[in-house]
Amino acid sequence: MKIKQQDKILFIGDSITDVDRDRSNPNDLGKGYPLMVAAELQAAFPEDQLTFYNRGISGDKVVDLKARWEEDCLDLNPDIVSILVGINDSSHQLNIDKRMDASAIEQFEEDYRFLLKSLIQRTDARIVLMEPFVLPYPKERIQVREDLDQRIHIVRKMAREYLTDLIPLDGLFSAQGVKYGYPYYTGEDGIHPTVAGHGLIKEAWINQLEF
Repeated sequence: MKIKQQDKILFIGDSITDVDRDRSNPNDLGKGYPLMVAAELQAAFPEDQLTFYNRGISGDKVVDLKARWEEDCLDLNPDIVSILVGINDSSHQLNIDKRMDASAIEQFEEDYRFLLKSLIQRTDARIVLMEPFVLPYPKERIQVREDLDQRIHIVRKMAREYLTDLIPLDGLFSAQGVKYGYPYYTGEDGIHPTVAGHGLIKEAWINQLEF
């Protein structure tokens, strides 16, 4: 599916999408991959008059997206919705009891499914799911891996069930990190992308949608 004239494209998620956007300005795209995608596509297709929205909020978990889904997604009636969430769910769970919790994983799937079902029922949007990711640098980030892997598998499962696009960011970041060094893509924390990391997401996003 190609973009159409006057398509509305929404990016929603946590801090990886937020990237210091001005939340008082509904048109602000932040300083990360949503801005990069918008800049490239608006320059390439000026005749299409595309509209972009960033509704990332730092610290959000999937339940937080669910709570604001009506206002920040459905009310916009977007044509393309890109979702990236999950790392805060894992970090939050580990902060609670230092282990993976099966009931928390089940709740994650239930809440994620709510997002997709309501989106399909209420809009005709093309849906793009992006895997949450973490790199093994610094070494403490390894503690997140077992829990996050379960959530990545759920995102993949949702993509299969609901026939969405899927961008495998976890594998992509890992492969590039092995080749060029983890800090090149996520700095010193293994989670938040550098400019190069945001560029990597931008390239993967545009390539996936075949513009």
